Amino acid sequence: MLKTEMRNEKTKHIDKMSTAEMVKVIQEENKNAAAAIDSQLGAIGEAIDAINRRMSGGGRLFYIGCGTSGRLGVLDAAECPPTYGVPYDLVIGIIAGGDGALRKATEGSEDNREAGRRDLSAYQLTELDSVIGISVAGGAAYVLGAFDVATEAGALKIALTCNEGSPIEQVADISIHPDTGAEVVTGSTRMKAGTSHKMILNMISTAVMIKQGHVYENLMINLKPSNIKLRDRMIRIVSDITGAAYEKAEELLENNDFVIRKAVEASEKE
Repeated sequence: MLKTEMRNEKTKHIDKMSTAEMVKVIQEENKNAAAAIDSQLGAIGEAIDAINRRMSGGGRLFYIGCGTSGRLGVLDAAECPPTYGVPYDLVIGIIAGGDGALRKATEGSEDNREAGRRDLSAYQLTELDSVIGISVAGGAAYVLGAFDVATEAGALKIALTCNEGSPIEQVADISIHPDTGAEVVTGSTRMKAGTSHKMILNMISTAVMIKQGHVYENLMINLKPSNIKLRDRMIRIVSDITGAAYEKAEELLENNDFVIRKAVEASEKE
């Protein structure tokens, strides 16, 4: 039996627990989800470097998965453009069942290998692309179909699962498999397994974007003033980098198309 499908001895009687007891045991298991990533840092780092090399040559990063796994990939991909100022076709999230599955579960979609092939084939992969197949159990036919396409294109294949030795690992170039164990509610992998995968995807996309030059020190320097909060953040970033007062930083941005890099360069010339 898959570890993620086993019963958790600590929560066999969670239905009889007080609210305080419930949240305490859930939080204890949340901590275990984070701790499970420790053993996978080497593989995560290997994946980051491999993706970065390909992206530097013009490649893209794809996340593909089903259910919670697919939603986590789409979420991470959607957050890259506003955070790092990259185009929307650089990091792409694909979920089994299409965008409608983001709101309404289509559980049967994960069993369709041909759909996985079809959905990824639409992007005309090359050897410069990287594909992260996300499947907690590690055997989703949809993800395996996508990996078929990646193999044919010569793209990098990274398996993200919580069950070592699973089918997607057998065909991947790099495997990441935090052992999060049995869930608080048996089989509810949106909990610990999903938490660990969200953290890993954050690590991967953040580190790749840093390596791609979209971060200066620890500042987001490719922001766009798309709302009041981000406009204010941009002004504060320019102020921090240049040492200029808030009002002067705002003036520098206004005079340079609200582009942080241009504003900083203009400051250096003054």
